[in-house]
Amino acid sequence: MGALEGFYNSLDPEFSGLRKKMKLILQQEEDLSEIVQLVGKDSLDESQKLILDMASLIKNDFLQQNGFTDWDKECPFFKTIWMMKNFIGYYDLAGQALSSSSDHKLSWGQIKTHTDSCYKKLSDMKFRLPQEGKAKIDQWMMEYNKEITDSFQSLNENII
Repeated sequence: MGALEGFYNSLDPEFSGLRKKMKLILQQEEDLSEIVQLVGKDSLDESQKLILDMASLIKNDFLQQNGFTDWDKECPFFKTIWMMKNFIGYYDLAGQALSSSSDHKLSWGQIKTHTDSCYKKLSDMKFRLPQEGKAKIDQWMMEYNKEITDSFQSLNENII
């Protein structure tokens, strides 16, 4: 893993941290899958449910590719980085919302419902065509990143 870390960090210094965080989510999901098989998803705490849902999105909408589609047969590095930033940004903000809701305990389901539009766009990011160009994709991803932040800010103001 470390052999190309310097190269990728020269392209984007956030890459290694984002990759490690995504890998950690996937490892935690693997650990939780045995528990889920034995006692069911309902027995998990809210942060563990967040991990399972984010791992599913990462596997199905980031790692899984379909080479026969225009949007998925190639993914430029800048788009990959933006997708990682948005996945991890959403995950981090959801985790913060779960841990900081001391007076009014939030569930993962409540957070997911409040941020539904942002949550669904995590899956939609892959449909941005590389042919649109870096400037257009960067703009869309940046606006989406702000939408994620604003959605969680709204959650904090209205619920917590």
